[in-house]
Amino acid sequence: MYEWTHINGKSGHEVKLFALSTCGWCRKTKQLLDELGVGYDYIYVDLADPNDKTVLRQEIEKWNPQCSFPTMVIDNEDCIVGFDQQAIIEKLQT
Repeated sequence: MYEWTHINGKSGHEVKLFALSTCGWCRKTKQLLDELGVGYDYIYVDLADPNDKTVLRQEIEKWNPQCSFPTMVIDNEDCIVGFDQQAIIEKLQT
């Protein structure tokens, strides 16, 4: 089973970030979460074990059928695809 990396911060929301290690928009999303002081878990899908990549892609496709990055799932209810600074701030400041 794949392992998430946890970043400590405010715990008002459960935030899971599916990212690629080479993606500039993924880096910007992580940087914004850090600036907001939000606690989150992330995984670099491209660095995951090959057996886990299939499962990860299936999980991403539930939220984002295009399977693009970054894909952020908030409270297992909402999904933000791509770097949408305003949407991220609005969702996580409530």
